[in-house]
Amino acid sequence: MTAPSEGPRRPPPPAWTSGPGRADIRDWLAGPRSRLSELARLGRIFAEFLRGFRVLHFLGPCVTVFGSARVAESDPHYALARSVGGRMAGLGFTVMTGGGPGIMEAANRGAHEAGGRSIGCNIELPHEQRPNPYVDRFVTFRYFFVRKVMLVKYSVAFIVLPGGFGTLDELFESATLVQTGKIAAFPIILMGSEYWAPLLAFLRDTLAAKGMVDPQDLEILTVTDSVDEAVAAIERGVGVLPVVRRRPKRRRILLER
Repeated sequence: MTAPSEGPRRPPPPAWTSGPGRADIRDWLAGPRSRLSELARLGRIFAEFLRGFRVLHFLGPCVTVFGSARVAESDPHYALARSVGGRMAGLGFTVMTGGGPGIMEAANRGAHEAGGRSIGCNIELPHEQRPNPYVDRFVTFRYFFVRKVMLVKYSVAFIVLPGGFGTLDELFESATLVQTGKIAAFPIILMGSEYWAPLLAFLRDTLAAKGMVDPQDLEILTVTDSVDEAVAAIERGVGVLPVVRRRPKRRRILLER
């Protein structure tokens, strides 16, 4: 596979956060707190949802690309994600990732080099992070569940490349939402078939074989190493999704830009 041209590199934006993670998040999830404390927390969660809605409201439809932050530029999966980002931008989609390095950088980079829109949805973590230099806009969340809502709400397809716990979390959450009918059956595409083969064998030979999932549920996932096949699956899938009747308009009174 031939990688896209290098293109100009922009200086990286400032680090999102550094130092230890927020202890208040762990404390909140450790059991009941005072009613006043819980009410204040609800206010912060509401504000985080509102901020996400304002940033992402006009940027869709998005294709979200998931994958490891630990993949080096020399890794073949980096080149694959970069090609995917470019093709998605060519189809007119906004490419959304977690905004970090590795696979996320590669997908954002491909979209940026193709002249498309490139978005990062970060989550605050205990270690220092820096958004990759190819995101046009990014928004940072404290709460994983708020970030997950944003990634689903504004996406019409997920592309999942090799990754760790976070990537698996997003993969199975999206598959569960499709399986249970909580969202439309948008495409979920696994790229890097050799990497995913043991997981797929477990799903098929254990979960499905023992009746824990319906064998038909495995059809939610499309597995391919071909960017062309991924594009075709997305075009088929998006073609049967509910049509958005009216694109949102910016309102000056709401300070939307």
